[in-house]
Amino acid sequence: MSNLKVAIIDYQLSNLFSVQHACQIVGLNASITSSPNDISSADALILPGVGAFGDAMKNLQQFRLIDPIIEHINKKKSFLGVCLGLQLLFEKSEEFGNHKGLGIFQGSVVKFPNKNSKNEMIIIPQIGWNTLKLQKKDPLLSGIKDEEFMYFVHSYYILPKDPKIILAKTVYEKIEYTSAISQNNVFAVQFHPEKSGTEGLKIYRNFSEIINNL
Repeated sequence: MSNLKVAIIDYQLSNLFSVQHACQIVGLNASITSSPNDISSADALILPGVGAFGDAMKNLQQFRLIDPIIEHINKKKSFLGVCLGLQLLFEKSEEFGNHKGLGIFQGSVVKFPNKNSKNEMIIIPQIGWNTLKLQKKDPLLSGIKDEEFMYFVHSYYILPKDPKIILAKTVYEKIEYTSAISQNNVFAVQFHPEKSGTEGLKIYRNFSEIINNL
């Protein structure tokens, strides 16, 4: 078990115990917390999330977690966002209105359209297994092969302005979107590694290596 302290951020919008269990399997000393002090003192942060963007930002504000998260990232400490935790890193979302995000990256969060480019109806949300189209080499996806399957549950996706941060893309109903990003100490994925079997656990194992080497 690593001595480094990993904080899994609890803002009442995620299945935190599955993330914690995945961390434990790969030897990460991860605790679930909503304490600003715990987050400020952590060596690494994991921001999971399932739910609405606006509710998430409201809860983060209520628990006084926004400033500690941004300060953690600015200090070049390791950070992993999962699902909604990826989307919250961007400037804004159109989910149930217009909502401001953490603004770590430029770009927005938009909903899958009702129809694709061929005017075919799209099933929303996307629920189930889909593949990753790797865009660049990165330690987070070490050992993950191109076209590997991961488990997704979401109705919205990110539109990053900087293509250099794009780590992987995924195609759903003929719509290609960004499903993983990385820049310096910040990593985030749209899929759920903790629900993606052996290959998904590699993500947490790789993140553990990143924390120890950063």
